Amino acid sequence: MEKPRILVVEDDPHMLGFLKSALEQNGLVPLPASDCERALRIVTRTSVDLAILDYKLPGMTTGLELACRLRQHGTPVILITGYSTEKLAIEALRKGISDYFPKPFLITDLLESIKQLLTRRVSGMRPTSVALTARTPHLIDGHLMVGESAPMQEIRAYIAKVASTSCNVLITGETGTGKELVAELIHKNSGRAKRPFIGLNCAAIPDTLLESELFGYERGAFTGAYAAQEGKLKLADGGTVFLDEIGDMSLCAQAKMLRVLDQKAIQTLGGRREIALDLRIIAATNQGLEQMVSCGRFRRDLYYRLNVAQIVLPPVRHRKADIPHLLRHFVTEFNHRLGKQVEGVAGDALDHMLYYEWPGNVRELKNVIETCMLNLDSGPIGLADIPEQSRSKLSGGATNEKELLLSALFSTKWNKSLAAQKLHWSRMTVYRKMAKYHLVPNCKV
Repeated sequence: MEKPRILVVEDDPHMLGFLKSALEQNGLVPLPASDCERALRIVTRTSVDLAILDYKLPGMTTGLELACRLRQHGTPVILITGYSTEKLAIEALRKGISDYFPKPFLITDLLESIKQLLTRRVSGMRPTSVALTARTPHLIDGHLMVGESAPMQEIRAYIAKVASTSCNVLITGETGTGKELVAELIHKNSGRAKRPFIGLNCAAIPDTLLESELFGYERGAFTGAYAAQEGKLKLADGGTVFLDEIGDMSLCAQAKMLRVLDQKAIQTLGGRREIALDLRIIAATNQGLEQMVSCGRFRRDLYYRLNVAQIVLPPVRHRKADIPHLLRHFVTEFNHRLGKQVEGVAGDALDHMLYYEWPGNVRELKNVIETCMLNLDSGPIGLADIPEQSRSKLSGGATNEKELLLSALFSTKWNKSLAAQKLHWSRMTVYRKMAKYHLVPNCKV
């Protein structure tokens, strides 16, 4: 069987030699080049199964521009760079780069990515999400935590560490960032995975009922208690209790939860004996508990007992490089659920989604995709497929590409670089669109 041929374009001779040696040792045929012109000559003479490109290359052509030429022939491309930024990651994803490695990286990670991409090419598989290798410890159901940005990789690695212990965990983050998903991942990857995972939303239950929900009650404990009822804590014995929106728990309920953590036992309403429990508590909130402690609205001692390990989930606007991953994940999910054949998100719609700040975070993004797919059976989701109400929000009030570009130019006083950053476009895209719509300073819409 013929060995796969790997084009390697790198201007650093030491890195080029290192990659060439690593590929040869793993049964691959490296085709080295130090610039784009030599790389293009190689491509014209022989077929290439995969390309590894440095972003910064000598001459007028960047690694991304060379990647676009190679992608036209269906060649998988891995981009490596010592100048990693969120903007570059987004641009690479939009241009169809198969994987992206900021320097320094582990050669084992690169080789694993090559193996996966070559396997997909041979089998004709089309990946349902961007094929970026997770450089973090393996997690059961970790694929549900979508995203390959640095913050998400760090969070996955920390989840693996926390799950191996029995310490209490506090998860913080804005609404819609996936706090319950993280709690479930901690439980599924812990030694308690075969025991119950019981969730309780502290904000959804009136304070008068919260105590009975948590601790349970005996028959006759109060009017209407016609039979004994076990509480959530007892049902979770040996497993994990997830207390969502812990910041909405009353001070009275907080005091009783503190006693549970200290004594590792509960007493049902109307009961006369304590019941020993083995529990792990995971709490979550979108509020600033430290500030609430300072204001006397949250018990300091309970805060410290819950905050043994803390996981802070970033909002989507701080990890926009993950948006293409999230979009493809949700399109795949709704294709399966709704029996559709939608092929991702087209460029005009993607531009709007990268521009938007997503105050509702992952939950809002998922809802927009579901809405789009209700009336779309196949093909990519275009700007016209987004309902008007959502499209207006995504574009900040602009309803077409020209208005979107003008909005960015006006808000940056016609600074093309700042406008490109605001739109998550390249500067060349801004210039090209300005020429397309004949836009010059002081022009009128």
